[in-house]
Parts: sequence; structure tokens; C-alpha cells
Amino acid sequence: MVDYHASNSQASSGGPAIYMDPREQENDWDRDLLLDPAWEKQQRKTFTAWCNSHLRKAGTQIENIEEDFRDGLKLMLLLEVISGERLPKPERGKMRVHKINNVNKALDYIAGKGVKLVSIGAEEIVDGNAKMTLGMIWTIILRFAIQDISVEVVKPVQTLTVFLISLALSYINSWKDGLAFNALIHRHRPELIDYDKLRKDDPLTNLNNAFEVAEKYLDIPKMMDAEDIVGTLRPDEKAIMTYVSCFYHAFSGAQKAETAANRICKVLAVNQENEHLMEDYEKLASDLLDWIRRTIPWLENRAPEKTMAEMQQKLEDFRGYRRVHKPPKVQEKCQLEINFNTLQTKLRLSNRPAFMPSEGRMVSDINGSWHNLEGAEKGYEEWMLNEIRRLERLDHLAEKFRQKATIHESWTDGKEAMLTQKDYETASLSEVKALLRKHEAFESDLAAHQDRVEQIAAIAQELNELDYYDSPSVNARCQKICEQWDALGSLTQSRRESLERTEKQLESIDELYLEYAKRAAPFNNWMEGAMEDLQDMFIVHNIEEIQGLITAHEQFKSTLPEANKEREAIQAIQAEVQKIAQYNGIKLSGGNPYTTITPKTIDNKWDKVEQLVPQRDQALQEELAKQQSNDHLRRKFATQANIVGPWIQTKMEEIGRISIEMNGTLEDQLVNLREYEQSIIEYKPNIDQLEGDHQLIQEALIFDNKYTAYTMEHLRVGWEQLLTTIARTINEIENQILTRDAKGISQEQLHEYRTSFNHFDKVRGQHRGSTWGIRREGTGGHLSGDAEFARIMGIVDPNNSGVVTFQAFIDFMSRETTDTDTADQVIASFKILAADKNFIMAEELRRELPPDQAEYCIARMAPYSGPDAKPGALDYMSFSTALYGESDL
Repeated sequence: MVDYHASNSQASSGGPAIYMDPREQENDWDRDLLLDPAWEKQQRKTFTAWCNSHLRKAGTQIENIEEDFRDGLKLMLLLEVISGERLPKPERGKMRVHKINNVNKALDYIAGKGVKLVSIGAEEIVDGNAKMTLGMIWTIILRFAIQDISVEVVKPVQTLTVFLISLALSYINSWKDGLAFNALIHRHRPELIDYDKLRKDDPLTNLNNAFEVAEKYLDIPKMMDAEDIVGTLRPDEKAIMTYVSCFYHAFSGAQKAETAANRICKVLAVNQENEHLMEDYEKLASDLLDWIRRTIPWLENRAPEKTMAEMQQKLEDFRGYRRVHKPPKVQEKCQLEINFNTLQTKLRLSNRPAFMPSEGRMVSDINGSWHNLEGAEKGYEEWMLNEIRRLERLDHLAEKFRQKATIHESWTDGKEAMLTQKDYETASLSEVKALLRKHEAFESDLAAHQDRVEQIAAIAQELNELDYYDSPSVNARCQKICEQWDALGSLTQSRRESLERTEKQLESIDELYLEYAKRAAPFNNWMEGAMEDLQDMFIVHNIEEIQGLITAHEQFKSTLPEANKEREAIQAIQAEVQKIAQYNGIKLSGGNPYTTITPKTIDNKWDKVEQLVPQRDQALQEELAKQQSNDHLRRKFATQANIVGPWIQTKMEEIGRISIEMNGTLEDQLVNLREYEQSIIEYKPNIDQLEGDHQLIQEALIFDNKYTAYTMEHLRVGWEQLLTTIARTINEIENQILTRDAKGISQEQLHEYRTSFNHFDKVRGQHRGSTWGIRREGTGGHLSGDAEFARIMGIVDPNNSGVVTFQAFIDFMSRETTDTDTADQVIASFKILAADKNFIMAEELRRELPPDQAEYCIARMAPYSGPDAKPGALDYMSFSTALYGESDL
């Protein structure tokens, strides 16, 4: 036999216990050895309900308290559930000795918890002794449900509960009217009880109302019947104490649940905000990449246009893209990088894993796509300029082809008819000789035109090679000219043969006419060539080229006196013919039989040449003025570019120094940087002026500039890099402010961090202001690869990039001294909400958390699959670890 009473010295820890003195309890229980039947009924019902409230956690229950504990199995299970500890392995045999052993194990465990047991033997429990079984259960209730309730250690909100439980010892009858039960519930959950409507003279209604509300809303099973309490002179105090203690544990658990819910709400709010920022980044990155993917094919389109006007329109569209469409995207790209850095900072501050964007949407991916876009821009612009040059060349060649073809066609007009006539058949000897000489002169003229035909064919070939859009008509006209030229050659040969057959019949020839014809033909051809050259179109791109043409023209003019002498000599031959005819009385019946070139023709063409020379002078001078104007545009652009280029470089270097030598508070640094950024933005009119000068240069079709090494493309890239660099520097200060405020870092600490960072940076010889260059191996001994260094480097340089940023340095220094939420803390909070279960139900989340965060958890928690799972059970453990990157959500 062992004493069933709990020792008072063991029952009280940290304050006086609320139940009776052990001696009073012993005397009381001795009196209870002869239990009043009404009290025994109340104890059976109350103790059975109390046991089942715990056994249901293990998926079982009891029906008869003295029968169901006889084998000791459920008794040991009850103790395991209540204490959370493992008892010795029970014996599963059905023999009496096995049952006694199991009960003894349970009694030994109770005694090991500081409870002194008397008058209770394992045999009596095995035999189903009701009084001994109820006494044992009361001892368990005292030790595990009532002993830890102490007035001095409870919070103010629990004081009334403890006071009412204390009343259960001395004033058991005070609970008979039911008002105390209702008051206990109303104190903690006023919305469940309308206390003002209760009547002291209606105890049954009061008691039933309290029991029903407790069972429905507080998960406290009904342990007593109202009729038993009202119909008994003095209700059983153990039943009352057992039932009332359940209220204490229920309300104490509710307060723990509230604290746990607050912690979870805080963690979930941070997670929701971060997810919103991640979604914003993904959308902005996706939109920018989509725009780049849509734009690059347009820039890579090399479909040529047929005319200069169409190509100029393409160039104007490209300028519109540069001025209107691209600048907003440059700003979006810069803002995207800033948002990404801010998000990563917030994740580090909230002890969350770093954000990894979707595949293909990293900042490096966007920078790569942007680089491809700028490469496509450069290629597209170069292609358009080359196309404009090509079309300009094509227009020049086409016009030259038309001029030469028109001159040649004009010359060949009627030649076939002349070569096919039979005039020599009825001509006299002198006339035949004249026809032969005339034919020789024609052959000379024909040979002189051979060069022009070859030029026409060569131009047509070049137009074909340059893909001239009207090549078919050019080819057809060239083919017709070549075929006609071959026909003229054949007809010329045939006529010569006919004249030579009749030459023997010719005796005389007018040598003067022949000499005239031979000299007039090449001179006439020279004049035609000169007129053609003087009217020829020209295209130049600089002053040197136009000066070369002017020099060639001056050389041509210097040959005119000699040409005039030849003209006078040819005219002298014709004058001699007239003189001889007059002297000999010869009547000339027609013109020179050997040529159709008359002195008047020569004089007219000579006059035409003299008219074209000053016109050519004027055209060359106008082109010289144009090239001088173009040179002025070059010099104007170069002067401004040679100022803007070094200015941009200087500002880039200044930003680098500013990021190292920052003084004052972070807010002062941020104000100074923003003022510095504004001063840079105010320089924008100089860039716009350069853009305007550059547009004038492109409109003038100027393709080179020897006065400067800067191109507009280089200056644009430098300007964009300058704006991006200052924006990144400002963002770095903003993130430092965010880190300082979140971690509680003082200005002096930040200054000390910056000084240490810069000192180490200088020692490393890689002074870049906001990053360190770190080698993990071979550092000369002062940076060894020991475990601590590896741990630190794993934090500040998780990507093993060899570079440590100042922001990562601050995060590390502050993280070492700052307490943050952990996955274990969140799991412990959820376990409180779940009433110590390994899972949680959706209704529990909705009851304890705000609606939006409860639904957030329900939507993301995986179903619980443990052995104690219930339908709808949710796994809060995997959810909590996923919040901190320790598993996949």
C-alpha cells in the first residue's frame, strides 16, 4: 500500500498552491472511504470526462472508469498524454500479473513525480475497486491539473479564475446556483454569456447554460449534471475542482494562442509584403524583356528600300525610337535594378532567403538582353547609313547610265539606214571615192564610240551588282544598245566591202575633204565627251574631294587654247576647200562627202562647251560651299563633344570618390547625392544640343568627323551609365538607411563600419569604394581558409564571386548582434494554436488569425500526413521552415 496524497512541498513551486493542506486532504479522503452515492456518481462522471478529454488526443477513451483501467494500459497511456513523457513499455499479456505490473508502473511513475501515495494498491485497481480507482485519478488530477495553479505567478487576466478555483475548496456550495460558472466564462469570453439575464433563483438553467457554452466554445467536456449539483446538499468538491481547473487551462492556453497568433501575423505580414515585391519585380522584368524581344527583330530587319525617300523615312523612324521610345525603358531598367536591391535588403533584414527571379529574369539576364538591344541598334544604324550611301550611289549611276544611253541612242539614230543604202551603185567614181572616205570616217567615229558602249555596259553591270530596283529596264535598254552596236559593226563591215569592190572605179578623191573629215571626227568626239563630262553629275563627301574636282576642272580649262587652235585648223581646211573651188571655178553641189560634221556644227558645239565651262565652275563652287558648311558642322559637333565627353568621364570618377569619402549622416549623404544627381540632370541640355547637332550632321549625310574621337553613340552610352551609376549610389545609401533603422545601428557604428571597410579595401589594393576584392586561397597568410573565415565568407559572399559589398558587410556586422524570428519560434507558435497537436485545422487558423492571413496559411500549407492525421489536417511545420528557406513551400 502507498499513500495517494501529493506532498505539499512538491506540489508548490514558486508560490502557495490553491488546494488543501495535505493533512486536511488525508482526513477528507478517509471520510470519503465511505463515499456518498451522490458524490461517487459526480466523481465518476467528472473524472471519466476529464480522462477522456486527454485520451482523445491518443484516439481512444474509457466508458467505465474502474473497468477500463484494470489492465493498466489506458492508465499508462493517460499518463503519457498528460505528461508528454514515455513510460516503460507496458505488458500486453492478459494474465493478472501483467495487469498488476502495468498498474505498478503507472503508480511508480506518479510517485516519481513527488506524489506520496497511501492506501492504493495495484491489486485493488486490477480488481476494479471503484473507490481506489477514483482516489488514484484524483491524485493524478491534483498533480497534473491543479498543482501548478498559483495565485502569485498568474497574470492579472487570470486572477479571477484562480480566485474562483480557490473558492471551490472552501465554499463548494457557492457553485450550486451556477452564477460562478457563468461569471468565470463571462470574465474571459463576454460575448458567450449574457450575464445580466441570469437569475440566481434558476440554478438549473444557469448551470446547463455554463456547461453547454464551455463544451461548445471552450472545448471543455461536460463533466457534471446540473441536477446532481442542485439536488445535492453539498456538491462533491473534487468534481467541482476538477471541472473548474479545466477553465484555468483553457483560458491560459487561449492567451498563449493569442501571443502565438501575433507572432505568426508579424511573420506572415513580412512574407506577404516580400511576395508582393517579388511579383512586381517579375512583372516589370517580364515587360522589359518582352519589349526588348519585340524591338530587336525590328532593329535586325534588313529589308532594303528602293528609293532614298523610303530609306530616309526608316532613318527618321529610328530617330523617333531613340528620342521617344527608348528613354522610358532606360529608366525602367534602372528602376528594376533599384527594386531588386531593395527587395534583397528587406529579405536579409527579415532573415529570409535571397530572392531568385524566374529563369531568364535575373538582372544579369536583363543586362545581357539590353546589351544585345544596343548591339542591334548600332548594327541597324550602320546598315541604314550604308544603305543610304548605296542608294545614293545607285541614283548617281542610274542617272549616268540614262545620260550616256541617251547620247549613244541619239548618235546611232539613222545609222543602220545609212549603212544599208545602195547610193554607191549609181555614183560616179569621185562620188564612190567620196563614199569610201566617208565610210572610213564613220568607222573612225564608230571606234570612238566603242568606249561609250563599254561604259554603258559597265554601269549596267554595277547597277546589277548593287541590286538596283529597276535593273530589268536597265538591262533591257543595255541589251538593246549592245545588239544594235553589233548590228552596226556588221553593217559597217558589209558596206566597206561593197565600197572597196567599186574603189577601182574611183580615181580621185578630195584630199582636203578627207583631211577635214579625219580631223573633224575626233575633234567633234572630244567636244561631245567634254560636254558630257561638263554635264556629268558628281558626288563628294569632304573638301578634299571637291578640291580635287576643281583642280581637274582647272586642268581641263588649261587645254582649251590648244583645242581652239585645232578647231581653227579644221575650219582652215574647209576655208581652203572654198578657196580652191572658187579659184578653179568649181561649183560645189553639196557638203563634204566624207563627213556630216560641218564647220557650223563644230562652232555650235564649241560655243556649247564655252557655255558649260562657267556653269561647271558655279556647280563646283556651290559644292565647295556645301562641303565647307559640312566641315563647319563637323567642327561644331566636335567642339561640344570634346567638352561633354571629358565632363562625363570626370563625373564618373567623382561619383567613385564620393562613394568612398562620404561624410556626415546617411541622410546628409543622401541629400548631397540627390543634389549632385540634380546637377547632373541639369547638364541634360548640353546632351540635347549635341543630339541636335548630330541630327544636322546626319541630315547632311556626313559620315565621318576627323576633329573628334567621340561619336554620339559613345556619348549616349556614357550619359546613360552616368545616370545609372548615381542612381545606384543613391540606392546604396537608401538601403544603408533601411538597414540602420531595421537593425538599430547608430551613426557612429556606421562610420566605424565604413572606416574599417575602406581600410581593408585599401590594404587589398582594390579601392573601389563599395566592394572588396577577396581571394579565398593564397592570401599571403593574413586571410587563412579556416572554418570561421569560411563561415563569414559564406554569409558576406554567398555566390563565391570574390567581391564583398559594403551593404553585405553591414548586414553581417548587424546580424551578429540582432535577434530575429526563426523557423523554430514560428513552429512553436503554431503548436500553441494547435493545442499541442502536430497539425492544425483550418477552423483553428480562422479562429486565431486575421481573415486574410488565415486564408494565406490555408492556401499554402500542405496536407498533414502523419499517423495522427485527421481529415483537413494541415502541416504547419513544413510551412514554417519554408518561410525561412529551409525547405520548399
